[in-house]
Amino acid sequence: MPKFAQLAKFRVVLRTGLGFVVLGVGSSVCGAAAVWLLLFLQGIPADMGDRSWILLTCAGAYVLLSVLVGSAWSAILHRRTAVWFAQGRRPTPPEARRALRLPRDLALVSGTLWLGGTIILGTLTSILGSALDALGVTLAVGLGGLLTVGLMYLAAEWVARPILILALEVSPPRNAVSVSVLSRLAITWAVASGVPLLGVLIVAAPPNIGRADETSSLIMLSIVGLVSGAIGTALLARAVAAPLRRLRMAVGLVTRGRKDVSVRVDDASEIGSLQVSVNSMVAGLREQDRLRDLFGRHVGIDVARHALEHGVSLSGDVREVAALFVDVVDSTALAYRLPPEEIVRKLNRLFDSVVSAVDARGGLVNKFQGDAALCVFGAPTRLADPATAAMSAARAIRDAVREEGELDLGIGVAWGPVFAGQLGSRSRLEYTVIGDAVNEAARLTEHAKHVPGRILASDTLWSQAASGEQTRWSRHETVQLRGRDTPTKTWTN
Repeated sequence: MPKFAQLAKFRVVLRTGLGFVVLGVGSSVCGAAAVWLLLFLQGIPADMGDRSWILLTCAGAYVLLSVLVGSAWSAILHRRTAVWFAQGRRPTPPEARRALRLPRDLALVSGTLWLGGTIILGTLTSILGSALDALGVTLAVGLGGLLTVGLMYLAAEWVARPILILALEVSPPRNAVSVSVLSRLAITWAVASGVPLLGVLIVAAPPNIGRADETSSLIMLSIVGLVSGAIGTALLARAVAAPLRRLRMAVGLVTRGRKDVSVRVDDASEIGSLQVSVNSMVAGLREQDRLRDLFGRHVGIDVARHALEHGVSLSGDVREVAALFVDVVDSTALAYRLPPEEIVRKLNRLFDSVVSAVDARGGLVNKFQGDAALCVFGAPTRLADPATAAMSAARAIRDAVREEGELDLGIGVAWGPVFAGQLGSRSRLEYTVIGDAVNEAARLTEHAKHVPGRILASDTLWSQAASGEQTRWSRHETVQLRGRDTPTKTWTN
């Protein structure tokens, strides 16, 4: 890995680690300060008289101890994920799952420390003061702990996002997610409304805890609720709204035909599952396009479209078409003289000329038969003038091959009704054309190999062509084609 990349990784690790420390220390100190402000406003420490300093000293010592223990504990948890992240390698599946549990583990650390403080300070207050004061301290510290743990969890997801993104590449959310949107909503509700309102209820409802005026405590709880609610809602919006906005943009691009879209999986909840599903959907669409392209290259775009429209169906119809047959002259001797790879290269150049000429005129190269090719004009796509297109294509193919100067060939072109459709079985289909016109074109090709122009067209085809094309052709002799009872009048170019 380049040094600048390693430095960038180290900075991210350092920033994430410091973020966890600041998050843990800040949440603990702020939470403890809010709890003691509430207790001070309720007058609970003052009720203990001269012994209040003991509670204050023990509380301060526990907060300091919690900060130290929590920081060390968080550093240990972060170190297990920072190692592979700093090294620039993909985590192993266990390391990825451990990294995905990091926000929950940090919230567990904070919750454990707050639970210990609730038990210790509540017990100490019951010894130094009254049972009512002990209840007040226990409830205040417990509510402060719930509020701090909720904010800690939501903020830890935000701080740990660079690590979670890499972990989700190895362990993406599938059927089981490590966190759900519902749990986030529940935590945000508790932080924004549940805990502050519960504090208001405890202060306002009897029995009265402490002897101070409740107005200041209620105002303080309202301010805490507003602040924590704003922070919790902002963290929830960042965790839910931002990924959903990116998903909406990605789906919009897909609906407009883009297939190169990829959504970054950066969430471990159902949103992450949706991100994985969108990526899988786009990958499936790309695969379908690739298969359609390969299918079209093998059978022709028009045949591929016909198959997609009609499905697996042994069906077709009778069409008036122009059939064009191309065959190499003396291919047996050619195969004897040349190595197979050289023959293939020559045939590929020949067929490239055939495909270019036929495609440019709306025809279909129906099949390659060794060193021959069968082309059809008028099926499956109907053409306005298939006869003219076929005769023009025959001239273009002949001229292109002569210009190459590598092969000699014969071209036969005929006209007539044929069956055009899918033939075979339901497990193996092939689009083909069957009829006398196809056989006539193949037989004309044999005679065309001995004609100077190397092209023969049937009189029936010539009569169907446009006058501009007819003038390019001259009358050839009448030939007797193998397998036919009547002679065939022919034209050549």
